[in-house]
Amino acid sequence: MNYSKIRIEEISNELVSIVDAAYNQLMAVDDSEASVKPAPGKWSKKEIIGHLLDSASNNHQRFVRALQTDVLDFPGYAQDNWVDLQNYNAREWTELLDFWRSYNHHIAHVSCQIPESQLETECRVGSYDPSSLGYLVDDYLVHMKHHLKTLL
Repeated sequence: MNYSKIRIEEISNELVSIVDAAYNQLMAVDDSEASVKPAPGKWSKKEIIGHLLDSASNNHQRFVRALQTDVLDFPGYAQDNWVDLQNYNAREWTELLDFWRSYNHHIAHVSCQIPESQLETECRVGSYDPSSLGYLVDDYLVHMKHHLKTLL
């Protein structure tokens, strides 16, 4: 799929809208409730937001680094390990949410800075098939929606 500057701006606007709506709903969740794991091996609400912060961090770097090269080679990451190592359940719920909301507003801003001429930059992430930078921006929103369904 070819991505245009207009499509990336639509994705960015939708990201902000979805994050803001979810933020307002998630702020009503109690800190102790956000720490509860629904089952062994499943993430708590705090850990899901932590995972989304990890995703934001990785994708922020992918988006910016892809603008500096013709082909981006970027490692994948072991998401369960990242969540465990950072112990998101020990963090205060409102602090996690504030950081998550702010970081995603920045991701939306960064996405809008991508020149149309670079949306087809080839990106290789971990063992996945190569994709375009435009696809990574789009997939970031798809990934966000997937996890927000679980949270909400």
